[in-house]
Amino acid sequence: MQIKPLSKISIQGVNLEFKVFHAQPSQSPGPTLVFLHEGLGSVAMWRDWPAHLCEQLGCKGLVYSRQGYGQSDAVTDVRGPAGQTGGHRHGRLSPDYMHREALDVLPALLKAMNIEQPVLLGHSDGGTIALIHASRHPVAACIVMAPHVMVEQISVQAITAARDAYENGPLRQRLSPFHADVDCAFWQWNDVWLSDAFRAFDIRPELQGITAPLLAIQGDNDPYGTMAQIDDIALAVPHAQRLKLPDCGHSPHRDKPEAVAQAVQALVSHL
Repeated sequence: MQIKPLSKISIQGVNLEFKVFHAQPSQSPGPTLVFLHEGLGSVAMWRDWPAHLCEQLGCKGLVYSRQGYGQSDAVTDVRGPAGQTGGHRHGRLSPDYMHREALDVLPALLKAMNIEQPVLLGHSDGGTIALIHASRHPVAACIVMAPHVMVEQISVQAITAARDAYENGPLRQRLSPFHADVDCAFWQWNDVWLSDAFRAFDIRPELQGITAPLLAIQGDNDPYGTMAQIDDIALAVPHAQRLKLPDCGHSPHRDKPEAVAQAVQALVSHL
């Protein structure tokens, strides 16, 4: 596996950090895995899991940080009124922020990187973004871990607890090494999720547009969501496969890496 060093690309006037993984020349070319991070994630927070998975599958890979995360451009006045100046977003995230990422930013990034019909692999918010994108755009497959298709009270409670841990506990210090502007990364996610307007977020009606192979993974000890998330995906997308992992929290790729890798490999091997 050849790993290119961290780079940046300008997408819609915003500099986004990214890293790519190339399969060995001896391996037959397969689909490109595009990794979409969680609400507090970044390239660095994936650690070495994407590289190991791509090597195991013999696939190319792309991982990037969304605006406001990692080493990507920050958001000006991240807790102020939402708006745009000269095409640049500033202020708080709006409740449709995952739709904007899935339908505006991600297609532009894939086009710039010459990636057609990727395998999307998203975690948490990244899983939701993957689902929205796959409902409107052609993809080879869609794999989601701990996605959010609607807002549950358990999610609101966990994100409220995260706010307290950030303001009064160790969370800010723990996140700081992974983000150039840790306050931007945290507050853009936390504020929108705890806003009244976001309580109505629900993408279940949109899921019926997904025709690509779909794998939905959920841990039974996830403080941010219940099995209802992937059960509702299966109701909307009858061909979806579900993987329910015992003794697993919000990050299946960290808690159960072997089980996740085996399920991903099984899906990708049939593409």
